[in-house]
Amino acid sequence: MAETHVLFVEDDDVIREATTLALERDGFVVTAMPDGLSGLESFRADRPDIALLDVMVPGMDGVSLCRRIRDESTVPVIMLSARADSIDVVLGLEAGADDYVTKPFDGSVLVARIRAVLRRFGHAGGGRNGGPGGGNGEDEDAERGVLSFGDLEVDTEGMEVRKAGAAVALTPTEMRLLLEFSSAPGTVLSRDRLLERVWDYDWGGDTRVVDVHVQRLRTKIGQDRIETVRGFGYKLKA
Repeated sequence: MAETHVLFVEDDDVIREATTLALERDGFVVTAMPDGLSGLESFRADRPDIALLDVMVPGMDGVSLCRRIRDESTVPVIMLSARADSIDVVLGLEAGADDYVTKPFDGSVLVARIRAVLRRFGHAGGGRNGGPGGGNGEDEDAERGVLSFGDLEVDTEGMEVRKAGAAVALTPTEMRLLLEFSSAPGTVLSRDRLLERVWDYDWGGDTRVVDVHVQRLRTKIGQDRIETVRGFGYKLKA
């Protein structure tokens, strides 16, 4: 982890200094900024590996900063909020954040969440070759890792998605979510399973993370492509 560069945007001096020290002890290289504008400047200058953004920072709030970062990059983003408020959480996730942590947090918990995000981003280019193995007239596509669902094509080797022939830009988290669905079309996947497989949680987490990312994915691949099965989860229409 010695080469992992973290951008940390937090306006509280005590939290910023204590968290920076904790992350540095775990081998991260940290650039800490006190407001959103300086955070954006630092992001553009340094191109960190991951960004930790407090929701309530001056100049440019964390949600707006997340949107600006997402316009320019797919770098993983974790939002930090002093409240487990639904509005804060949903706004951050809708802005493109990959996860969130509620303050006050234990340093070891934050480090674990950062590493979980980095693990799944590190493996984003090597997704599973889900899908049928052949014998259905689509052997050629299957052999090269391309799965087709109507006008939607998922290249599980090239990590590319096309809808009606046009490229669809997905974040790594959205791509991993789609890979889970496309590996089991027509099968209902529970929120807990998706948290474990996509977010690398081996414990119960906040399922709002799943719900918001499913909605973001729907806006990109088609609202009717992923079906909600009430009380159970979601499934990709085969």
